[in-house]
Amino acid sequence: MGNCHTVGPNEALVVSGGCCGSDYKQYVFGGWAWAWWCISDTQRLSLEVMTILCRCENIETSEGVPLFVTGVAQVKIMTEKELLAVACEQFLGKSVQDIKNVVLQTLEGHLRSILGTLTVEQIYQDRDQFAKLVREVAAPDVGRMGIEILSFTIKDVYDKVDYLSSLGKTQTAVVQRDADIGVAEAERDAGIREAECKKEMLDVKFMADTKIADSKRAFELQKSAFSEEVNIKTAEAQLAYELQGAREQQKIRQEEIEIEVVQRKKQIAVEAQEILRTDKELIATVRCPAEAEAHRIQQIAEGEKVKQVLLAQAEAEKIRRIGEAEAAVIEAMGKAEAERMKLRAEAYQKYGDAAKMALVLEALPQIAAKISAPLTKVDEIVVLSGDNSKVTSEVNRLLAELPASVHALTGVDLSKIPLIKKATGAQV
Repeated sequence: MGNCHTVGPNEALVVSGGCCGSDYKQYVFGGWAWAWWCISDTQRLSLEVMTILCRCENIETSEGVPLFVTGVAQVKIMTEKELLAVACEQFLGKSVQDIKNVVLQTLEGHLRSILGTLTVEQIYQDRDQFAKLVREVAAPDVGRMGIEILSFTIKDVYDKVDYLSSLGKTQTAVVQRDADIGVAEAERDAGIREAECKKEMLDVKFMADTKIADSKRAFELQKSAFSEEVNIKTAEAQLAYELQGAREQQKIRQEEIEIEVVQRKKQIAVEAQEILRTDKELIATVRCPAEAEAHRIQQIAEGEKVKQVLLAQAEAEKIRRIGEAEAAVIEAMGKAEAERMKLRAEAYQKYGDAAKMALVLEALPQIAAKISAPLTKVDEIVVLSGDNSKVTSEVNRLLAELPASVHALTGVDLSKIPLIKKATGAQV
């Protein structure tokens, strides 16, 4: 009987031993293997990356300058079957720290030997090349142990005799000098370039401003055109909207009228039915009794009518007789008045203007009364004049103007009357 052993990809499982003194060895990583009880042995070896810190202190270079160098190496056991077998022969049963120590001693030996062949400048200025050289020299030796150098880098290089600092000062001074020259040249070139850029910027700005002004003008023109078109379309749309609204209102009004007509028809029909009902009700409740009562009243009225007719005929005969008498009286009075008017007209015609004058003089008191009627309501009349003679002259002036007023009103010239002529002539 036996057990099944599994191992991850970061470990290697070695199964050795077997029946009849077999020396067969099985190497497994990232898998499983079968081991018999009592006659098989299983051991494990780590395949993880190991970080080794190499320090070489006070190692003289080819120029005799003592340096302190620190390097970092990343190593691991290779998984090829032959190389894994070699690694197992040398490190199986050892701890990871023991493996690191073996590799560390190998790397430090090669690092010391290489440092003695290089100058300080080569080591300090080209660390990658130095690390590559160490890796190339040490790789065959550690490879024979089944170990692979994944990477080797120089972490730090320094000395205690200020050689590197002196070397750095010289280089720093040269670099500083070149830097100052470069700064001055750069500032000069920058000033020239800045002036050129400003000129180009101003040119571009002027061109841009011109284009902006042109674009703005074109935009305003286009905007005005668009606004005009929009206003026209808006006005058309508004008019169309109002027209459509009017049409809709007309349709609504027409529908309302139709509804009102239908309602009126319904109402008329209802009222007609109500009239018929009321008519029947009136016939039943009022007309029939009223007809009987009317017949009775008609008989009474006919008798009364006959009576009134007879009375009216008598009264009419009476009035006719009185009218004939009054007409005869009026006819006689009219004939007398006509005769009087005829005689008076003949007299007026005979006397001519004198008769007309007499009529006017007869009417003057009545005219004066009508004209002076409003003055009857006046309590007092005050004539404003500083001189009594002026009051008299005003009265005389009014009397002088009286014939002209009467002539304008009646056509009769009062100035031909001797008395008035004398009065107006004296006034003049």
